[in-house]
Amino acid sequence: MPSAGLATRRIVQLAALLSMFALFTAQIVSALLPNVPVFVAASAAGLALDVFLQYRDPGLLSLLGKVRFDATVRQLLRDMIILVGLLRIDGISPTHEQAPLMVGLCVFYALHFACQAAAVMVRRTRTLPIVTRNIDASALRLTAAPPRILARRPGHRLLTFSVPTTVGLMVTAATEDALWGAIGLGVALVLIGGGTAYLATWLLPKKRALSEQKVMEWLDAWLADYRPTVAMYFSGGTTSAYQANMWLSTVSAVDAKPLIVLRERFMVQKIDATDVPVICFPKVSTMFSLENSTLKMMLHPANAAKTSQVLRIPTVKHAFINHGESDKLSSCNPYAKAYDEVWVAGPAARERYALAEVGVEDKDIVEVGRPQLAPIRPYSGAPTGAFTTVLYAPTWEGWDGNPGNTSVVLAGENIVRQLLADDGVRLLYKPHPMTGSVDLRAGAANERIKAMIREAAALRSGPRPDAGAAAELARRTAELDKLTSTDFRASADEMERMLLQGAPRGDREAAIAEAALAWEKAYWASFPEWEHQIITDARPGIFACFNQADLLVSDVSSVVSDWLSSEKPYAVANTSGMTEAAFRTGFPTVSAGVVLSPGAEGVPALLESVRRPEKDQFTAARAALKEHLLGPSDPPSMVRFNRAIDDLCTKADERRVRMESRLAAEIPSPRSASEDAAEEASQDATEAEDSVNA
Repeated sequence: MPSAGLATRRIVQLAALLSMFALFTAQIVSALLPNVPVFVAASAAGLALDVFLQYRDPGLLSLLGKVRFDATVRQLLRDMIILVGLLRIDGISPTHEQAPLMVGLCVFYALHFACQAAAVMVRRTRTLPIVTRNIDASALRLTAAPPRILARRPGHRLLTFSVPTTVGLMVTAATEDALWGAIGLGVALVLIGGGTAYLATWLLPKKRALSEQKVMEWLDAWLADYRPTVAMYFSGGTTSAYQANMWLSTVSAVDAKPLIVLRERFMVQKIDATDVPVICFPKVSTMFSLENSTLKMMLHPANAAKTSQVLRIPTVKHAFINHGESDKLSSCNPYAKAYDEVWVAGPAARERYALAEVGVEDKDIVEVGRPQLAPIRPYSGAPTGAFTTVLYAPTWEGWDGNPGNTSVVLAGENIVRQLLADDGVRLLYKPHPMTGSVDLRAGAANERIKAMIREAAALRSGPRPDAGAAAELARRTAELDKLTSTDFRASADEMERMLLQGAPRGDREAAIAEAALAWEKAYWASFPEWEHQIITDARPGIFACFNQADLLVSDVSSVVSDWLSSEKPYAVANTSGMTEAAFRTGFPTVSAGVVLSPGAEGVPALLESVRRPEKDQFTAARAALKEHLLGPSDPPSMVRFNRAIDDLCTKADERRVRMESRLAAEIPSPRSASEDAAEEASQDATEAEDSVNA
């Protein structure tokens, strides 16, 4: 079980830390006695353990860093004890033999700190004011990164380069010959000195990046050449990238010139493979380059703290598109009134905003459907095989921890138990990736559900696909991975990744779509039709699971709205404490599905209605609810989405014209030279006439 594995790992980590402190203690005691064999063994083993942990489990050593016992302090202490031990050995002269070793050791640490200073300077010169993807940025003099051990890993560098010194000094302690210590120190000084000099070459003009001013001038020129009209703006944490990724296929298919605007540097690599140009603006001051570009509007799939910063650009219109629609309060957040328009799938969302009274006016709501639902296949009737495939896809507990948000805590185990009790069910379990991130009970329940499914899967048997199916999946996986990822060196930094992720081929997205379909086919073919599955990886995606399932069991979430595009049967768990009537009234997406209580007693009847469609009471209701939630099928959603883009871009153009006209009216136009000359001649004539009259 995962919890048992975690406990074992904790025990191993604790044992490693205790061993480190035990070796320090043995080193100190043996140095004072002195006991040369123990002293040599403890010193060598202490450094070896430290180096091993530094490379294999750096997270564990980071805990020591929090109490100021980092790699530098540990190695200084270790070397100090070694020098004390050498002083206690009678055969080594403190003046003629140990003093040079001490001086050499001081020089080594001085070079180490000099290397660290150079590393800081190099990192600063290689940190650009923007980060790009899918843009040819070679004009910025991008170069490969220096070795990671020199530029970004001071602990690894110090411990690794200290090995020759420690080995030499230990041989000196064993043989009482200072020459060995001098040789070890000499090797270490060559390594650290040569490394520092090599690292410093990245500060030379040929390897230095352009200044911030020149980088921004380059960006302005690129924007002027590319002439973007619509951008998707996204900001968020490490686990929120899925909110933007679900819109990538739509953004890349728009008729306008698209752009992706990010705010966090790490997010550049979190965005899935796409041909759309990506620009990250970590600082607000650089982001306002967009104000002088041809950009007319921005799409916002999520609300974020940094969204308010981009809303200050007056030349750009903003549309909130959300990362999924459901009946939860988060789908009609009051923050939405900050945008020029709110784009929703269908009439249900329009009604939701009206009932919520959060300040979003009806005239600012635009129905565009859900373009990304195109891959979902429609309902084709009752299951024809030996098994009914059920997808249980609960949502997470949400930031407020409301027990009605997710069914995992109160109903998840009961739902899974009832489904597994039916020998004709094949269960696909795909929990939300953030399950357990707020409520530990949800995480624990999630693990228990997985254990139940594994146990049930182990009890089943039957014919399995041959080895060729696994080989085909491996081949398709390698093909898809090659298309959707970029191989980076371990030492690659932000600038090097920009260099490698320049202008795309232009046909990569089509190739990825084809490879993804082939991968999904190979994935499902690699499992027998009777085997339960726990799906927690990014692949297969939720839509691929939709196409495999005959029935969905979920919570009040956007998963239900998206599923309805197929018009297949579904059920929603009611863990809110409300009566079924109140639950259906409060959450319209539930109206065309079966409501399950926390005990999940209705699962057998639900499965019967799936297998015998004549018992399904919600067939017509699902078709009506689909249109109510997602809008009409004609015109297609992508057509409506492009039309909404055109309309909002037109509004942006009209505003610019009004602002330019207003500015022109407020500022007098410059007078021409002929007008100035005519006025001067008129004044001269008037003065002459006045003189004659006088």
